[in-house]
Amino acid sequence: MRVRILDSALHDLDRGRMFYDRQGEGLGAYFLDSLFSEIDSLVLFAGIHRKVFAFHRLLARRFPYAVYYRMESVEVVVIWRVLDLRQAPERIRRALG
Repeated sequence: MRVRILDSALHDLDRGRMFYDRQGEGLGAYFLDSLFSEIDSLVLFAGIHRKVFAFHRLLARRFPYAVYYRMESVEVVVIWRVLDLRQAPERIRRALG
């Protein structure tokens, strides 16, 4: 299984890192490590997550974020967005466009 991360998701991760960097020293790096660990788990567990807004949604364990992805084929997972869940559902829906 291959995991492809779109630029939109990389941008989301960078925004999250900057937010947590402002909260405390080293927290931004911990955020990225945690989220990339979740993304890495898709190599084994892609496709088992509940669908929300037509995307599979992987909930992060340590941060209030979700990884929204689609199965491009049985061998490729595409990460579309990594979004903060502390926002209105309608805003998340628009972000997934």
